[in-house]
Amino acid sequence: MFEKLKSIILNYVEVEENQVTPEARFMEDLGFTSFDFMSMLGELEEELEVEIDQQKAAGIRTVQEAVDYLESL
Repeated sequence: MFEKLKSIILNYVEVEENQVTPEARFMEDLGFTSFDFMSMLGELEEELEVEIDQQKAAGIRTVQEAVDYLESL
């Protein structure tokens, strides 16, 4: 799941691949805007055929938190 999420993240922000680590924070470390983050969630819903709870998603700060949440769906 991490590798899949990483490849999607790289479509949204211009960072080096090695910067996308489990500990990386979407806003502070990777430079996501709120719009980027919500757009990415929409793509993840389509790609993984899941429904993401917007309130739970709002609490996600790091790549690992996103991986854990997606794996729980």
